[in-house]
Amino acid sequence: MSNLEKTLFQLKFTAKTLNRQAKKAQKDENTEKSRLKKALQQGNNDGARIYASNAIRKKSEALNLLRLSSRIDAVASRVETAVTMRQVTGNMTSVVKGMDRAMESMNLERISLVMDKFESQFSDLDVQTSYMEDTMAATSAVSTPQDQIDQLLRRTAEEANIELQHDLAAKDLAAVPDLSAREKIGEEDDKLAERLRALRPAT
Repeated sequence: MSNLEKTLFQLKFTAKTLNRQAKKAQKDENTEKSRLKKALQQGNNDGARIYASNAIRKKSEALNLLRLSSRIDAVASRVETAVTMRQVTGNMTSVVKGMDRAMESMNLERISLVMDKFESQFSDLDVQTSYMEDTMAATSAVSTPQDQIDQLLRRTAEEANIELQHDLAAKDLAAVPDLSAREKIGEEDDKLAERLRALRPAT
């Protein structure tokens, strides 16, 4: 296994590790939100503010980890393409060594800096491989097309909104009083009033 192939394995492993850390941060965020809700119910406003701050911090941490994981995953795909087409430059090899050291320490700042160098090297490689990638219909682009992302976001939001509307409609129906029962009571009251009037002596 070449050094670049070892780095490819390490890239994929690091992306998975960051994904796991992101999921843990998301879980911690939900825990803090539960504590926040409980604190508000108990009237503990100071505690609620702390839990809210923790939840926001964990949410930010999860997003940053997911972004870096996605970035590493995209680079891994491009390294795989480079290995397959044997188009590895000397500069890229030196960047690989820096990547190995950064991933061993799991220093997120260093990993991010090395990603910058990697992506710079691949901008040159893209020119060389664009024709072959088009021919092979390769799926190792740096990022998913923006229009596809927007479309998925819009579709998911619409589905979520439909579910919300259904829930609200169900609640509204449950809250509507039984009008037929009211009408029956009204009719009975009218009949009773007529009978009382009939029983009164004529004046």
